[in-house]
Amino acid sequence: MNYLKIGKATDLSGGERKLYRRLEMLPAFLSWVTLIGLVVLSYFFPVKVAFFVIAFDVYWLLLVVFLGIHLIVAYRKMQKNIKINWEEKCIFLESDVGKYEEQKEKYSEEKNIPLKYKYKWTDLYNIVVLPTYNEGMEIIRPSIDAIAKDTFPKEKMVIIYAVEARGGEQALKRANQAKQKYGNMFMDFIISVHPDGIEGELKGKGANQAWAAQVMREELIDKEQLNYKKILISVFDIDTIIEPGYFHNLVHTFLTVENAYRASYQPVPVYHNNIWQAPFFARMAASSNTFWQMMQQIRQEKLATYSSHSMTWQALVDIGFWSTKMVSEDSRIFWHCFCHYKGDYRVEPMNYPVSMDVCVGESKLDTARNLYKQQRRWGWGVENVPYLIFNTIKDWKNIPKGKFIGRIMVQIYGFHSWGTNALIIAVVGWMPLILGGDRFNSTVLSGNLPVVTRALMTMAMGGLVLSAILSTMILPKKPKGVKKRKYLSMVGQWILLPFSIIIFGAIPGLEAQTRLMFGKYMGFWVTPKSR
Repeated sequence: MNYLKIGKATDLSGGERKLYRRLEMLPAFLSWVTLIGLVVLSYFFPVKVAFFVIAFDVYWLLLVVFLGIHLIVAYRKMQKNIKINWEEKCIFLESDVGKYEEQKEKYSEEKNIPLKYKYKWTDLYNIVVLPTYNEGMEIIRPSIDAIAKDTFPKEKMVIIYAVEARGGEQALKRANQAKQKYGNMFMDFIISVHPDGIEGELKGKGANQAWAAQVMREELIDKEQLNYKKILISVFDIDTIIEPGYFHNLVHTFLTVENAYRASYQPVPVYHNNIWQAPFFARMAASSNTFWQMMQQIRQEKLATYSSHSMTWQALVDIGFWSTKMVSEDSRIFWHCFCHYKGDYRVEPMNYPVSMDVCVGESKLDTARNLYKQQRRWGWGVENVPYLIFNTIKDWKNIPKGKFIGRIMVQIYGFHSWGTNALIIAVVGWMPLILGGDRFNSTVLSGNLPVVTRALMTMAMGGLVLSAILSTMILPKKPKGVKKRKYLSMVGQWILLPFSIIIFGAIPGLEAQTRLMFGKYMGFWVTPKSR
């Protein structure tokens, strides 16, 4: 049994299936025990819960300060990288080529020697996979345009346009239109059509990508006998618009880091494509996610692949391509590699932006509905928790235990915080006053609890001010026809962030965990694109 290809408990049998089901229940169990436990304890031990709430508020304030510092550092790095001419930096590396042997004594292992001593940047190929379902040309065209305008040599670039057969004739028609317009601009432009109804597959992006990679391997890479070690493959959501210089930045990073084949390469997703048209609550959710991804670039030990990213073809072949059974395929590919290489795999932050779409529907109500579903699908990334724990148990004797346990704890903490923190502050924190009765309300603490909580949360509002400032600073140019007063709503929207965190954060995250706990497995929901 290849445990690294597991999608859910039903892929197993017997005792292994029971174990995996218990692990699937763990995240929601921890979250609900925390929330329900605090409510119950507020009745029996209101004073103790009140002290816990105050301590939690202090922790939250310190966390806001900590993350704020990381956000500022990440913003400055990203802005600095945008201004760099990455093509010149790649050309500069050519002076190091040929020094591979003489550099060996400087490094503990040969794999740690940066590849700039072995390869020229022009030796490398960039393959771009663009999985699509039913998106229109108004979404597709700008994405391919941005790739075509990038300065990386097009004779070293390949586009694989991955179509779902269930998208019908219109999807294939759009693929052919794209190939007709862009096919001659690249080394190759391959259209792959993923058949519908393959047994054992989950209908989603991962299965489409895996099929596309196999087509690419047969029709080009193996046919032309391209060197696996000289290929970088990027998987972009179809709405991804790269910043100029992306591929030179990617290649430069790949050639200069140590142990380059044991890494994925992650840009910063910035949701700007249609931000001026999006409702305020959709903008807030998108900007919050952007800021979170920016901060994660500074905390590399917590970083996993997300949405659009790049990796080596060699690593992809080693693990047998993407899982065909997963909803969260963009993060699972990292955990698959992490387990396959016994913990010797990481994500290298590029500190470089790619622009993506804010979730926008036909109306505000439709947008709210779609945004909730999108957040719930992102919350379904919790399915990686049982996967990681299960594979840790199965390979216990052969792995660096501390590294794996550390990663597991980070994942559990992250999803637990996602589902509980905002609810603890907004709801549970007031339970001692509501449920404590005269036993609590007659104490001095009962009068001080609201005062202390209000003071701490007021100080934490500094995080909202920082978010408002940075979100304005990174906004794209205002489109024609949009009034200047729109800037005021862009800033003022952050006042409502506490409500947004609950409605489009904690609740969908908690629902995803609860669904997993009861075995109500989710399918892959495609976020509608609208501009």
